[in-house]
Amino acid sequence: MIEHPPTIASGNEGLDEILRGGLPAHRLYLLEGAPGSGKTTLSLQFLREGALRGERALYVTLSETKEELAVVAASHGWSIDDFDVFELSMADEVLGIEREQSVLHSWEMELGETIKLIEAEVDRVRPCRVVFDSLSEMRLLAQDPLRYRRQVLALKQFFAGREVTVLLVDDLTASKENGDTHLHSLCHGVITLERQTLEFGAARRRLQVQKLRGVDFVAGFHDFTIRKGGLDIYPRLAASARDHVALGDPIASGVPELDALMGGGPLRGTSTLITGPAGTGKTAIALQYASAACARGEVAVLYEFDERINTLLARARAFGLELEAYLNQGLLIIEQIDPAELSPGEFAQRVRRRVQADKAQVIVIDSLNGYLASMPQEQQLVLQMHEMLSFLNEHGVATFLIDPQQGLMGAMQSSVSISYVADAVLLLRFFEADGRIRKAISVIKNRAGAHEDTLRELRVDSRGVRVGGPLVDFHGVLTGTPSYTGERSPLLENRTRGA
Repeated sequence: MIEHPPTIASGNEGLDEILRGGLPAHRLYLLEGAPGSGKTTLSLQFLREGALRGERALYVTLSETKEELAVVAASHGWSIDDFDVFELSMADEVLGIEREQSVLHSWEMELGETIKLIEAEVDRVRPCRVVFDSLSEMRLLAQDPLRYRRQVLALKQFFAGREVTVLLVDDLTASKENGDTHLHSLCHGVITLERQTLEFGAARRRLQVQKLRGVDFVAGFHDFTIRKGGLDIYPRLAASARDHVALGDPIASGVPELDALMGGGPLRGTSTLITGPAGTGKTAIALQYASAACARGEVAVLYEFDERINTLLARARAFGLELEAYLNQGLLIIEQIDPAELSPGEFAQRVRRRVQADKAQVIVIDSLNGYLASMPQEQQLVLQMHEMLSFLNEHGVATFLIDPQQGLMGAMQSSVSISYVADAVLLLRFFEADGRIRKAISVIKNRAGAHEDTLRELRVDSRGVRVGGPLVDFHGVLTGTPSYTGERSPLLENRTRGA
């Protein structure tokens, strides 16, 4: 029976999660990516992990000098003294003065001498982990694809007889031009790093494990950033394969008429989409639910894409919600999100940490327009949002999504078709009555149970969020151009809260 090799940590927590635990030991891996994608940083993390575990580690550099490598390490607060560095200068070591001949070395002799020097250093150090940076220099020396393949295969056979885990680094500067992809078949696993420059905002980076023999890794692209301390890799958020997740109890908003519209309130483990034109009270309703959760001692998290936090708090105070006390108690967490600087993968990871580490039970995303700005591809937005909502549902979190519609009056539409992923939809509308602009609220759908099919008047003022009686004397409220056929008495003007 064939024994599987042990698994070793890569030095990066996010990558180990993608790999379901780490890299199978004593194998040859390819780490490829364009210049600036983070290959050197990830390689240093790989070697430092070995050094922290008491293993000998070796960095073989053909492209960078030892001083350049030390500068990269120092930018993350590291030192290259934790492992051995073998700097192979092609001019000095292979074509150096001490070995100068009357006849120049052939390309094949140069490559052969290079491989011999590397093998001799490995035999001297006897490391458990080796980084070979980079294959582009070897490819240039070989000049011929067949000779290059033969030498890489020889390296693989050389390391096969030793208990060494090897990371081959390739910057793709020559392989893409020549269509050279044979390394993928020679290596046990292939990890690809990409760097994308957007029309506006910071560059986006993502990682993909193209293959890893014998491991059921998390496939697809995973966003990551390079910060002081290494690569922050955000594994793609995927809901578990559980067939059935029990829904929780309804959550109250503190406004009985609003809860009655939802058949008692949204259930834990469901998502509610609050949609309507600007100024109808979408954020106010979401804050009402968040404030009520904090009053029960639950943690609520608000991700604010559009509005500044100070403006939000002042507006909440204007309609009777004192949120500062909950902020000070740590029950309410408000994160200001800059979509130009944040990738969708990082945002999903932030949500995940709030749920798992802070035990958040209510999540508010304000708004989907800001989230859409962080990822131009609408289809990917819907798919990633679907996975994130499934994850939140599995953890019993009540989620509120705010979707501003385009336009103020008349026919309006959403900027992204995401209503189908929500379990409940609250629709807000403007209407005119007796020469004044008023607001209406209705429940379009509620998968979790029964709901009212009436349209009611909504008002948000210094007396808080109020919901009035059914608008039975109106026609065409949903179209945005209603007509009033009832009496001219005030609607919510003279009523007490909740009446």
